[in-house]
Amino acid sequence: MIFSESRQFIFFAVPKTGTHAVRDALRPHLSSSDWEQQLRYGQQLSPLPEIAAVNHGHVSYRQLGKAISSETLDTFFRFAFIRHPYDRFVSVCAFLARADASYHQNPADWMKRALERPQFCKRVLVATQHSLLSDESGDVTLDFVGRFESFQTDFNFVCDRLNVPLVALTHRNTSEHKPYQQVLDDELCEILLKRYETDFSVFNYSP
Repeated sequence: MIFSESRQFIFFAVPKTGTHAVRDALRPHLSSSDWEQQLRYGQQLSPLPEIAAVNHGHVSYRQLGKAISSETLDTFFRFAFIRHPYDRFVSVCAFLARADASYHQNPADWMKRALERPQFCKRVLVATQHSLLSDESGDVTLDFVGRFESFQTDFNFVCDRLNVPLVALTHRNTSEHKPYQQVLDDELCEILLKRYETDFSVFNYSP
């Protein structure tokens, strides 16, 4: 997450949607009054105790809403990026299993077994994007939701909105994997379709 009081924006970092590329591009334009929360590259924690206690950079809209007033939230330009649920899940698993030989032998089988583990399913990395970006009523009220599939174009819109120079996004924290169409089998697609049903419907993605 990035909370910029100087430029009046909040960036909600959904896992595996290019969040570190966005951070790298916007960080030079932050001032001393702004803060960021992330623990992947070094450690930056929010000055708000409730947010710092989350202990990762993927702070949800609801979590921030409990730490600051709705009036403050409404005055900021709030944005995030999302990704096709199948593609994002494959990227998450490739990242988590990057040193696991069993994953590389049979990725689909590894994913099915992972989804049977309660601890895995509780990870913020595999949470629905809707749960991270919706308010207490279940509505997504962000000002802009960009897509990983049109990453640079959508980020250019953010730059224009924030009045910062356009910059080419770099690749950070990437996962090495084949296209999800070559990884998922029919059974796994059905499991993920049910798990990420709200992401498919709310964000208008086709399975």
